[in-house]
This record gives sequence, structure tokens and C-alpha cells, in this order.
Amino acid sequence: MLYQVLIVLLLLIAIAMISLILVQQGKGAGMGASFGAGASNTVFGSVGSGNFLTRSTWFLIILFFGVCLALGYLQKTQHEETSNFSNIGDAPEAEVVESVPAVTTDAPVVETDAPAVKTEDNASKSDAPVVSDKK
Repeated sequence: MLYQVLIVLLLLIAIAMISLILVQQGKGAGMGASFGAGASNTVFGSVGSGNFLTRSTWFLIILFFGVCLALGYLQKTQHEETSNFSNIGDAPEAEVVESVPAVTTDAPVVETDAPAVKTEDNASKSDAPVVSDKK
């Protein structure tokens, strides 16, 4: 519930902040106001509008970042997941799995990278198909 309220509040603050920034006049507009041209268009007088709008904008910016930080904290605490590897190194010595014993076989050790080739002489010793070069 709090998360949804903060999202709506963030949206309203963003809209208010955008509107306040768009209402403000740029730095170059101050030259016309100093000669009397822009003073009649302001609500708070020639000096007060800039100060009020600037302070309001800064207040909304600080509020915006505060709500963003609160949303980030809520997101982190609600969806905190533990990693699959978080228990590595925490296992006591009694739970360590013993190594598997080596398998003994009477198969010959091949010292080459090439695959072993079966000949017709030892074909009767295995169920594998016989490879023959005869045609």
C-alpha cells in the first residue's frame, strides 16, 4: 500500500516540478524586466516571482529525490533475494562431501588425442561395431 502511495506521490511531484520549471522565465528575460517591460506580467512583482518559483522548484526537487530514495529502499526490502551461491564457504567441516573413489577398469590408456580405432582382432571382446577399410 505504501509503495503505491509513494508512486502516485512521485508522479504528482514530477508533474508539479515540470510545470513550475516551464512557468519560470529564463535568465535573459530579466533584462526586459529591469527596464520596466516585464514587471506588469508577474503575479508577485518584478522580484518576488523568481524567488518564490525558484524556492518552490528546489523544494519539489528535494521532495522528488527523497521519495525516490524511499521507493528504492522499499523495493530492496520487499524483493530481497538470496543468491544460490550465498552458502559457499559457510558449510561446517562435517557437511563436506567426500570425494568419489576412482573407477577401476581394464581399458588401455591411450596417449594420443586421436580416437581409438577398433580392429577385427578384438571385435569379439566388445559390442561396438567393427570399423573396416575393406570394400
